[in-house]
Amino acid sequence: MSAVLEATERVKDKNSTLTKIRQAGNIPAILNGPNQSQPIYVSSTDFLKTIRETGRNGIIKLSINNNQHSVMLHDVQTDPIKSEVIHADFQIVNMSTEVTVDVNLNLVGEAVGVKDGGVLQQSIHQISISALPTDIPQTIDVDVTHLGVGDVIKLEDIDSNGKYTINQDLSQVVASVLAPRQEEEISTGEEQEPGQPDNLEGRETNESE
Repeated sequence: MSAVLEATERVKDKNSTLTKIRQAGNIPAILNGPNQSQPIYVSSTDFLKTIRETGRNGIIKLSINNNQHSVMLHDVQTDPIKSEVIHADFQIVNMSTEVTVDVNLNLVGEAVGVKDGGVLQQSIHQISISALPTDIPQTIDVDVTHLGVGDVIKLEDIDSNGKYTINQDLSQVVASVLAPRQEEEISTGEEQEPGQPDNLEGRETNESE
């Protein structure tokens, strides 16, 4: 079931008006769809609560003047200093048409190679997929428990269960277990063998002639 987020229409604003909207605890936003781009704003508190509930790629029922639209969060702008959301873009989606989104990869389990002293390395943290809006996973879990030292998992090894298509080179490595780094032991207490230097030219000596 989709979460419902109330939105209010707004006119094209000047910066001063946008500031007032934010000071009132709201987030200016845009609703994009076929042949439309409608300025709106939503409550900052309700927005954050909805995103926590649905996830970054979840379906939201955006309600404007008692009309509901099935939307996804397309983009957000964040204040670099306060880390607060200052603008949001919503995209109307057709529930029967695939969309393309980025989804995070999450490694799960403890690799057997790590238990043997290896180092687990994740090469890809996010991938692009295409799926119906209702089939988009919030994250894609990748089980690494079977990975030994020198083993790798590639995108082609991820089982999508037929619910989504990966839009990247399937030969890309997702995770691998590297062998422990071998460091040479250097002795610092070794005694130097006695002997004369190869070249005495230019050196002073205390011996009398």
